[in-house]
Amino acid sequence: MVEELAQADDAVAACVDAAAWTLAEHDLIAALDAAHRLTQRLAAIELTLVRELDGRGTARAQGASCTTVWLRERLRLTVPTARRLVDLAAALDNGHNGGVRQALADGNITAEQARVITDTVTTVHDSAGTAAADKAVGVLVEWAGQFDPTLLRKVSSRILDHVAPDVAEAAAKAALDADARRADRDRHLTLSAQTDGRLRLTGILDAETAGVLRAAIDPLSAPSGPDDQRFPGQRRHDALADLCRLTLRTGDLPEHGGDPAQIVITTSYDALARGLSAGTLDAGFTVTPQTVRRLACDAAILPAVLGGTSQTLDVGRQRRLITGPLRRALVLRDRGCAFPGCDRPPRWCDAHHIRHWTDGGPTSLANAVLLCAHHHRHVHHSEWTVHLGNDGHPEFTPPAWLDPDQIPRRNHYHRRN
Repeated sequence: MVEELAQADDAVAACVDAAAWTLAEHDLIAALDAAHRLTQRLAAIELTLVRELDGRGTARAQGASCTTVWLRERLRLTVPTARRLVDLAAALDNGHNGGVRQALADGNITAEQARVITDTVTTVHDSAGTAAADKAVGVLVEWAGQFDPTLLRKVSSRILDHVAPDVAEAAAKAALDADARRADRDRHLTLSAQTDGRLRLTGILDAETAGVLRAAIDPLSAPSGPDDQRFPGQRRHDALADLCRLTLRTGDLPEHGGDPAQIVITTSYDALARGLSAGTLDAGFTVTPQTVRRLACDAAILPAVLGGTSQTLDVGRQRRLITGPLRRALVLRDRGCAFPGCDRPPRWCDAHHIRHWTDGGPTSLANAVLLCAHHHRHVHHSEWTVHLGNDGHPEFTPPAWLDPDQIPRRNHYHRRN
C-alpha cells in the first residue's frame, strides 16, 4: 500500500503544475469531478488507516493520551477535526455500514455525507434490524447523489417510512434518543489562541447548556442605555467577561496546582507605579500599561521575578510540593504541559520533579517541569527522559524503539514568538 500511495502521490504531483487554462470547459468540469472523486477515495483509505492505528493503540504507545490527540500532532489537525475522523473510522468499521464504506471508496459520496449516513443507519439497525439497515444504506447513498450533508440529514430523519414503515413510529423516539446521544458526543468548546493574545471561541453547546448560557448572559447583554453604541456581538463579548469576573470573585472555583483561581501578570513594580510598562499574562500574552494598572487595582500584587536573585525559587529538601512563587515561576517558564505535542494549559498541569524527590531531587525550578496528568503518568511509567536544555527549557528524549537517534524534542505549542 505504501508503494502504491507513493505512485499515486507522484501522479497527483504531476497535475499540480498542469496548465488548467489550456483545458476546454467540459474538460475542466471532468477534471474537477475526477479530483473530487479521488478526494473521497483517499478519505476512505485514510479512515481505514486511522481505524487500524486506533485499534493497535499506537497513540498511547507513542505517548499521546488518545488517537485524537496523536492525529492532531501528526497531521496538524484541529482537535474537533481529528475527533470526527476517529469517530467516522469507527462507525465505518461496523458491519452494517459496509455499504457506506464502499460508496465512499468508490467516490460516490463525501466523508461528510458518510457521517450522516452512518449516524442514520446505526439508528435504523438498532430499531429495525440488519435487513432494514442494509436497505437504508442503498436509499441514503442514492439520496446523497441529490442532497448535500445538511439536507441529507434532514430528509434521512424519515428514512424508516421508506425502509420499515411498520416500526417507524416506535423508532421516532429512538431517533430522538440517538440525537440526544449525538448532541452529548459532539458537545465541545475550543479556545484558539491568536498571535496577539486574543482568543477565538468556537464550539457546540448541548440544548441544556445553551439554555443555561442564555439565562446567564442575556441579562448582561442588554444595551446599557440609549447611548450604548456597541454591536450585539460586542455586548455578548462584554457580558461573557462580566460573567467570568463574577465567577472568579465567588471563591468557589477549585484550586489549580495548589493556588486559587487567579490571573497572574508579570511586570516590574517601579514600572507599574509609573504606568509606563506593558505586562505579560500567565498565558503568555502582552497587555498594555493601562490594562496592567486596571488589573492591579482589583487584585493583590503577585510578584514574579525572573532571572533575579531576590525571589526564592529553590527550597531544597525542606518541602516536596511545588507551590506558591515557585509554581508561578514554573508556569511562566513552561506555559503549559511541556511534553512534545501537548497543548494542555498550566491550570491542568502537575509540577513534576525531574529527579524524583524520593531519590534526593531538590524542589527547585531547575528540577521541575509542568506535565498534564496523562503525561505525568507516562513519564513515570515509560522510557522517556526529561532534562533542561542549555537555555533552561525542558527537552524530552524519546525511547530508542520510537526514535533510534533519540533526538531530544520540545513542545512548540506554548511558544510566545
